[in-house]
Amino acid sequence: MKNRITLVSALAILCLCSCQNKSGGKFEKLKKMEWLVGNWEQKLPDGTVSETWIKENDSTYSGKSYFIKEKDTVHLESIVLTQKEDALLYIPTVSGQNNNEPITFTLKSDAGNTFSFENPAHDYPQKITYKKVSDKSLIATISGIQQGKQSQESYPMSKK
Repeated sequence: MKNRITLVSALAILCLCSCQNKSGGKFEKLKKMEWLVGNWEQKLPDGTVSETWIKENDSTYSGKSYFIKEKDTVHLESIVLTQKEDALLYIPTVSGQNNNEPITFTLKSDAGNTFSFENPAHDYPQKITYKKVSDKSLIATISGIQQGKQSQESYPMSKK
């Protein structure tokens, strides 16, 4: 009887262990960017830049970035931020560019609160950086070589 209780107890513990969430540390790179989830905005004299991010699941966040001038959407892109194995990928699809095909940028640096994604083969930008300034403030920057010259554009945004 004692052996049977021990066996049942061991099986119960084994079942509990096998049912635990296996993603514990699996998506740690993506989890570092969880602060990005929400609505971000920058008001400019000629329009508004906005980004909206949601958590799809443990491995993927999705975003929309758009520039609205008066009531017209001048720029629209859909973004997937996903971790595949050990790589964190930033994959934008810009409406009207690249035959509406996604372009993949890979995380190259995540020093402190700054996350830099790169794709040296892309025409422009070759680098996309998000810097968390505070819980309510970020700076998104695109940079690289454009028309033979180094170029950079920064978009400071506030969380809404």
